[in-house]
Amino acid sequence: MDKKIIDFLIKAKQATYAGKGAETTPSREKSHDLIYKDGNYMYYDTYLGGNKFAGEEALWSDGEPFGSMNYVGRVIGDGFSGDFLKEALLHVPEDKPFRGPADYSNGDYNYKCSVDGDFEWFSGKEIISYKGKSVYECVFHGGAIE
Repeated sequence: MDKKIIDFLIKAKQATYAGKGAETTPSREKSHDLIYKDGNYMYYDTYLGGNKFAGEEALWSDGEPFGSMNYVGRVIGDGFSGDFLKEALLHVPEDKPFRGPADYSNGDYNYKCSVDGDFEWFSGKEIISYKGKSVYECVFHGGAIE
């Protein structure tokens, strides 16, 4: 993936959900939608739900879609912190700019993310544990669009 696109994607993720960015007009009833634009690029994140959720992130260049990722997740234990999830997602890595870093901790919270593949075709899973017990899980997959 081009460095310019990676930089855009990281900025977009940090400015929207992870960065507690403002939601835009819902695209569907009760959806949460966040948009980030910079030059010819646009990022759109839309999801449904809260403690159990599903969504999609998509990328456009000059009005043409070129990448997408679907995700589904859920809270599975007491102690989950949405603020910690957003904090972890702010650290999206350049080498795999899909969700958060491979490993991130703060206090009693630990975030782990594993990814197979690259921008063309990938899948992964993230888990948050609190005091050593899993409290959240999310699976995702996506790739390039032609």
